Amino acid sequence: MKIDLILGLQWGDEGKGKIVDVLTENYNIIARFQGGPNAGHTLEFDGIKHVLHTIPSGIFHDNKLNIIGNGVVIDPVILKTEIDKLHELDVDLSEKLMISRKAHLILPTHRLIDKASELSKGKKKIGSTLKGIGPTYMDKTGRNGLRVGDLELDGWEEKFNNLTKKHLNLIDNFNVDFDFNIQKLSDEFTESIKFLKKIKFIDSEHFLNRSIDEGKKVLGEGAQGSLLDIDFGTYPYVTSSNTTSAGACTGLGIAPNKINKVYGIFKAYTTRVGSGPFPTELFDSTGERMAKIGNEFGATTGRPRRCGWLDLVSLKHSITVNGVTDLIMMKGDVLSGIDKIKVCSKYNYNGEVVDYMPFSIMDENIEPIYEEIDGWEEDITQAKSYNDLPLNFKNYVAFLEDKLNLKIKIVSVGPDRKQTIFV
Repeated sequence: MKIDLILGLQWGDEGKGKIVDVLTENYNIIARFQGGPNAGHTLEFDGIKHVLHTIPSGIFHDNKLNIIGNGVVIDPVILKTEIDKLHELDVDLSEKLMISRKAHLILPTHRLIDKASELSKGKKKIGSTLKGIGPTYMDKTGRNGLRVGDLELDGWEEKFNNLTKKHLNLIDNFNVDFDFNIQKLSDEFTESIKFLKKIKFIDSEHFLNRSIDEGKKVLGEGAQGSLLDIDFGTYPYVTSSNTTSAGACTGLGIAPNKINKVYGIFKAYTTRVGSGPFPTELFDSTGERMAKIGNEFGATTGRPRRCGWLDLVSLKHSITVNGVTDLIMMKGDVLSGIDKIKVCSKYNYNGEVVDYMPFSIMDENIEPIYEEIDGWEEDITQAKSYNDLPLNFKNYVAFLEDKLNLKIKIVSVGPDRKQTIFV
């Protein structure tokens, strides 16, 4: 057996949580491999909307294991709140949630450093979610981090206190003013650690490899999107982890030759939260329509998402660096009623026409080159099979398959898990 992966191909918010939830019945284990509570995976079923931040999106299924991998950074305060909400829905996590001992912990001062850093940048801020993700990964690579496994050893409190003092000195150096009560934050963190210790800690790389060898089916769940990858995204307007398929190897301890299918998810259009380049962004009524009908607000932050036409140049880039084998298109229903749909197929990059993603796609360097196809008027949210979908929708799918040289295996026509059509 090998592991399958599911990850986003744009700037996040593609709908990964919904598809993981839909596909979970085919797997024994769902394992999240990177990111932190800056991610928000939204699932909707039985008329209820659920937002997960750290817990894998297979958690609502019985008899399925959900593992938070070593590549994830965990805020125990946020995780406790997330688990409390699941308990209110009578979701029993005792036998189906495990955490890697090698996962790093987000300290309260990581969040404060994040805020101080953004404040110090003024108009040049990168649009951080202020969840402390970047500073935590910095401590990880700087070999200063506090890991889940440390909580089982003597002296973790001393390590926590020393890191806190170091961080407070860093915050002073930013020379920005904002209020916080470090004692209150530290007490809240310490209390949440007691809660965290009730969850089973595992050596996840050994557990997962053994499970695969025993014939268990594993689905690796990514967070954010490929264009936010620390190496291959639109740097510096990116997240602090590898959101691409390579991140599953380092974030779960899985060798590349154990990866089978790579499901790449994209919206039928493009969105982005926060700052950063966005060549196909719309500033007109069509963009506003996408945002309104698509309910384009961040699941974690509530921030409105910028909207624009589908960008095939960046999509091909993501497909290539991930080794995508199967495509999944989300939110096709949002484009219903648009007469002519535009798709960016090339860039004019500083006077040269290119079909690849260059080093910089800032506005001053890039002009998108569009192709136009006919849209569809029909409401597709009630479609039950691919045959129910209008011809022009199918033409849009065929157009994209031809351009991307890959099959679209699933299309989503609404937020509910039932509004999912296998092509």
